[in-house]
Amino acid sequence: MRRREFLGLVAPSVLVMGGLLLLPLYRTVEWSLQRVNYGETGTFVGFDNYAAALSDPRLGRAVLFTVGLTAVVVVALIVGGYLLAVMVNGLGRSKPFVLGFLLISYVVPNIVGATMFSWLFDANFGGVVNYVVSALTGHEVLWFVETWPNRVVIALATVWFLLPFSMLVIIAGLQGVPSEVIEASRIDGASTFRTHWSVIIPSIRGVLGFVGIISIMDVLRTFDQLIPLSPQATQLGNESIMLYIYNVAFQDGGQQLGLGSAISVLLILLIVIMLYPFIRGIAKEATRA
Repeated sequence: MRRREFLGLVAPSVLVMGGLLLLPLYRTVEWSLQRVNYGETGTFVGFDNYAAALSDPRLGRAVLFTVGLTAVVVVALIVGGYLLAVMVNGLGRSKPFVLGFLLISYVVPNIVGATMFSWLFDANFGGVVNYVVSALTGHEVLWFVETWPNRVVIALATVWFLLPFSMLVIIAGLQGVPSEVIEASRIDGASTFRTHWSVIIPSIRGVLGFVGIISIMDVLRTFDQLIPLSPQATQLGNESIMLYIYNVAFQDGGQQLGLGSAISVLLILLIVIMLYPFIRGIAKEATRA
């Protein structure tokens, strides 16, 4: 392909991505250094917004909750996604139907899916899970007004949302593992566990790293599902960083766009830090290949 043809094909995508990503990012960084109110020109305040954000204990609680949720959910997605992918990949003619059924939770809008998921724990809507837990433990669990039970609900709902994507990507990776390699390991006497641990998983390490990267970005941006799952998130300490940004910038008695933008920049830095080990692992894998 000639250079002019290449640039002609790439330029539209670059312009769209620049308009949708780079320009908003520039505006966010600019506002983070200003005191901004709706309809008014921002006033430069330097790093005052960052100082205010970092000195707010509410941000610290939001970071701890979000990072903890991310760590638990990402591990569950990688492990659970792999196990589910192995089982689904071994199916025959029923495989497309099973895949379609499992993907329902991923295509349902978050706010709708979270509302339906909350009904499993809400006695006012049948609350199947709530009924079973109450019958086994002998006491009523307050899933939406107690901190740790509410965190369990949020974590389970997040895994339910994202597990189909993890499974689908890992299935694609499993189909790329040469059958000759698997057969050779079995001939050498490797058990099923050893075959997966020493042969298949190393072969799809890059795929698992990709799942980890996407999962981290998705969980760190947890926001709308908290509205039905944790209506008292702020009081319970279950406020995610994105929900905290929304509350600061739009809800808490004033529109502090500058402070909200500063927290957004800090969130971007946190995402980069958490993604670095996965990106580094994928880069090493590509170099060895």
